[in-house]
This record gives sequence, structure tokens and C-alpha cells, in this order.
Amino acid sequence: MGSMSIWHWLVVGVIVLILFGGRGKISELMGDVARGIKSFRKGLADDEKPLEPAQKDAEKERVKN
Repeated sequence: MGSMSIWHWLVVGVIVLILFGGRGKISELMGDVARGIKSFRKGLADDEKPLEPAQKDAEKERVKN
């Protein structure tokens, strides 16, 4: 094995299994990551929108009092 230890071979083996272990596994993984990011961004956008009407209602109540 020379300068390559068992850990080097294990890392190479894992990479080979990931790349060639099945058809489309990497694309499926990247698709899952992309869906997670989209869901996270949508969640952030949804959190900001409800605050505006609540703030308007609070301002109306202050004006009434």
C-alpha cells in the first residue's frame, strides 16, 4: 500500500460507493437539499407577513385609547 493507510482506502471506498452506488442517488440528495432550502425560505417569508397586520391592529388600539 505504500503511503496509503487503511483510512485513505476507506475514504476512497466510501466516495466510490457514493458516486457509483446507485443510479441518481446524488441527484436525489441534491434535490432533497434544494427542497429543504426552499422550505426554509418559505418559512422565513411566512413568519414576516403575519407580523404586519398584528402591528397595524396594535397601532389602531393605541390610537383608540
